[in-house]
Amino acid sequence: MSASTVEFAVQMSGAGCAEKVKQSLANAGTVNIDIPTGRVVVNSNLPWIEIQEKIEKSGRRAVLSGFGEKSAVAIVSDTVDKVKGVVRFSSVTGDQYVNGCVVDGVLDGLTPGFHGIHIHECGDISNGCKSLGNHYNPRNTRHGSPHNDIDARHAGDLGNIEADEIGRAKFRFTDKVITVGDIIGRSIVVTEHADDFGLGNDENSLIDGNSGKRLACGIIARSAGIFQNFKKICACDGVTIWDERDKPVAGGNRSNL
Repeated sequence: MSASTVEFAVQMSGAGCAEKVKQSLANAGTVNIDIPTGRVVVNSNLPWIEIQEKIEKSGRRAVLSGFGEKSAVAIVSDTVDKVKGVVRFSSVTGDQYVNGCVVDGVLDGLTPGFHGIHIHECGDISNGCKSLGNHYNPRNTRHGSPHNDIDARHAGDLGNIEADEIGRAKFRFTDKVITVGDIIGRSIVVTEHADDFGLGNDENSLIDGNSGKRLACGIIARSAGIFQNFKKICACDGVTIWDERDKPVAGGNRSNL
């Protein structure tokens, strides 16, 4: 699997803090820490959420501020905010997956077990996940597995993710078909059931793998790559990036909550 470079803004006050962060990332990959800017850059095969969790075990808050080179992100949720999370995409430059993409995410609120995950053709959430169209399928091929040849799968067929006993799915894999440029403006969907990869004995298996109801979805948008995001404080209300995740997304009273 291709490694990705991930950048975090970390609350650090000196060399002692930096050393604790470095120790927390032992065996995580190649780590570079810039104390004056509070920047921690890690080249790793681990999901970004696991790297963040390791940093925060050192007692420092961390916020992901850059992911890969050319990258995209989808904020995934359902209508009642039960299933929610973040999926990130980054272009791959290695020899094996020149036109590929790393898919790296975390989703909460799922039932334990396997769930299908697919790129859909549209970014229209006017009717929730129902208005996103079909699987992204520019070659007009049958539904299949992400391991199938390009002419035996939809481009958007990303396979299954597995939720643990508390309903959290952490995943990271490389797909050889999609590219970041192709999927920006489209959407990602997680489904109720596992995808059977088109191996079922019915017509629907060749359409969506019998993966069932669309549980949650999100529009895929461009996101900052490494060294492209230097924000530390929101200019509109003074909320720091470390506190921002505990605040409402918008509103004039964010700084007072």
